[in-house]
Amino acid sequence: MAKRKLSSTKGLTQLGSPAASRKASRNLESFPFRHKGRDTHVTFHCTEFTCLCPLTGQPDYATFEIEYIPADRALESKSLKNYLWSYRDTGVFHEDVVNVILDELFEFLKPKWMRVTGHFNVRGGIGIDVSAEREQLL
Repeated sequence: MAKRKLSSTKGLTQLGSPAASRKASRNLESFPFRHKGRDTHVTFHCTEFTCLCPLTGQPDYATFEIEYIPADRALESKSLKNYLWSYRDTGVFHEDVVNVILDELFEFLKPKWMRVTGHFNVRGGIGIDVSAEREQLL
């Protein structure tokens, strides 16, 4: 008996690829979103984000929440993992990285709405949360 497949995986190259599991990549992938008639809220909880302080080079750790309402395409999670991993050796301020990630993901997916929040770990006695959002203009 053949298995029924509800979702299209056509064009996805990172999902199921052992080689893609071992490298950071800025190549995002998506798949067709079939439920265009309703606002479906999607939230990714990314607990292992790392970047570098642009002044000291010390690592900054954060948990990211990426929320969006798909329009035509949905974000494939393994490509998101590899995309976020690509910031590991990047010197960037928290406010900048949250906004850059929002802009790049928004331009790639063109969702109805998106919010990116970074909850950065405490360093020097100060924790920082940065949130930015965008929506499609009609």
